[in-house]
Amino acid sequence: MANNDGFFERVYVVARQVPYGRVTSYGAIAKFIGAGRSARMVGWAMNASHTMDDVPAHRVVNRVGLLTGKHHFEGTNLMQQLLESEGVKVKENKIVDFEKHFWDPMENIDE
Repeated sequence: MANNDGFFERVYVVARQVPYGRVTSYGAIAKFIGAGRSARMVGWAMNASHTMDDVPAHRVVNRVGLLTGKHHFEGTNLMQQLLESEGVKVKENKIVDFEKHFWDPMENIDE
């Protein structure tokens, strides 16, 4: 995985900036780092981040707000519990009012 280290770190730089109570998508991160067709790789980076305390992987979901990465968290509902503790409602594994909670790195991070 050494060849992915730089990519993963660029993903983590963005993920660390997602504010409390907000979410972004794998695709939005991929687009921001200039790898627009690499949403799946962003997902792999999020999965690999679970050993890092400073990467809020629970704030990264799929393009329609589904908690597609939830099975990578310990316990059955940890991803949902973390989001709900930040005031983000989840129903049937999907962010309620996704557009309201969505944080777009393209609009919020100055390069």
